[in-house]
Order: sequence, then C-alpha cells, then structure tokens
Amino acid sequence: MADARRAAKHQARTGSLAGKGPVGRAVARGTNLAGKARTAAAGRLRKAADTRAAGTVAQQRAEVRKAPARKAARRALRRSAARFQGRRLLAALLAGALGLVGFITSPIGRKLGLPWLIHPGRRLYTRLMRTAADERKERDTHIRDRLADEEAAADAEAAGDGTEQIGDTAERPEGPVPAPSTSNDKGESVSGFRFEEYAAEMEAAANSYEPESAMEILAMVEGLPAALTSVASVMQILAERADSEFPLEKEVADGFNDIFGALMSAVAEDMGPLFRTAHEQDIARHEDPRNGSEAEKGWNV
Repeated sequence: MADARRAAKHQARTGSLAGKGPVGRAVARGTNLAGKARTAAAGRLRKAADTRAAGTVAQQRAEVRKAPARKAARRALRRSAARFQGRRLLAALLAGALGLVGFITSPIGRKLGLPWLIHPGRRLYTRLMRTAADERKERDTHIRDRLADEEAAADAEAAGDGTEQIGDTAERPEGPVPAPSTSNDKGESVSGFRFEEYAAEMEAAANSYEPESAMEILAMVEGLPAALTSVASVMQILAERADSEFPLEKEVADGFNDIFGALMSAVAEDMGPLFRTAHEQDIARHEDPRNGSEAEKGWNV
C-alpha cells in the first residue's frame, strides 16, 4: 500500500509538470529524483528483510522436518545410557562379591608373587566397566550416524518434492498463446480476485474501529496471529498456483513465497501476552472482579 501511495504521488507530480513554470518543473524533477532514491533504499531494505525472513522460515522448517528423527535419537541415547548404568550396577555387585574373596587371596598373592590373586574384585570391576564403556560409545556413535543419515534424507526429500521452495514444475508452451477475452458482452472488465479491495476494506474498518471496551481490544489483539496466518496462507496459495496453474515465470512464484515467509515471521504471537502483562491489573478487574462486577465498578474513574 505504501508503494501504491508513492506511485500515485509520483504520477500526480509528473502529470502536473506541464502547467508549471521552469522553477516548478525543476523542483518537481528534484522531488522525483529524491522519491526514486527513497524507493530504491526501501527496496534494498525490504530485500534484506525478506532474505532474513526466508532464512528464519527455512530454519524453522528444517527443525520441524528433523524433529521426529531427533526425538527417536534422544530416546535411543537414553536407552543406551540406562543400559550402561545397568551394566555398572551389575559390575559393582559381581566385584563386591569377588572382593570378599579378595580378602583371602590378596595376602596369598603378595606372598607367592601372583598379581592376578591381588584385588580380584577391583580388577573385575575395571574390566567390566571398560567393556561397557566401549560398547556404549559404539552404540552412541551408531545412533548419531543414523540420525545424520535420516536428517540428510529428510533434506533431500524436501528438496525433491519442492516443500522448501516452489519448484519449476509449471508446463509452459513453447510459443506464444493468444490470451482469452476477459470482457463480457457489455464490455465490462471481469475480475475474480482483487486482493487490494479486501485490504482496503480492512484498512477502512481499522480507521472506523471504535471498541466498546478495552477487553474488546484484547480479544482483537489475541486474534491477530490467526488473521495474519490467514493472510500468509493467501500468499502461499498464490505461490503454489502461480507455479502449477498460472502461466507465470518461476520468479513470480518465488516472490509470492517470499511474501509468505515474511508474513509468517511477522505473526504477532507476542502481542497477546504483552497486552496482558501491561494491563494485568485492569484485566483482573474484568475477569476476576471483587464481590462481583457491580461492586468492582466502585473503583472506576
């Protein structure tokens, strides 16, 4: 909408150059150059923001895609650790039993010079724990390698089926195709979907919005994530149809997909908790009034 307003102002300045004098035309040209520079700067900032949003969305998608494999790997590592602790307990019991025998064999081993008779319980515990630690290390390495393979397979599958980015799947004709007529018998233009009209209605509704109470504003704020998600879904649908149904190039579909990512990253999920934190006492008077709502009205200012 900001781009549309800037374009309208530029068109108005350009159209009125003919009725101005030399000074007016020079000022208008300077204003146009400044407007172009501002538009270019806004485009660069928007491109950087879209790139950051795309990176955030891609990272979140990767986390969701790899979550099942990571959850299974964590369970397997916990089972491996529990098995190791079980082996440690068993080794302690066996070494303790053999250590009682060591009270008799250790003095004999020292006198006869036989090291294997000295501290047999301690030697058995060390051997069993070394074996258990080696087996646990081998199991954990196998689990982590399998996790890396599953994550790589998930990334490859996502890149293959086009979930990461709108794929170049649209079948385009080799030569130009005549466009069908978009007018009816009366010569009026036919349009099936004009997003700007619905957006203008939303803007008009926001300008004329007069809430009856602050609790109504709270309900509106808590409904913002769902509303922005719906708007983002519109961009996602347009991106998918632009690539699979509409006769458009891949760059256009990618543009819709970038807008979808930017809107999803801007979903106002923190507005509701922020509102409730800032107005905690005011909300408590409405949701949990003391001695009823009529009694609570005595504190109204």
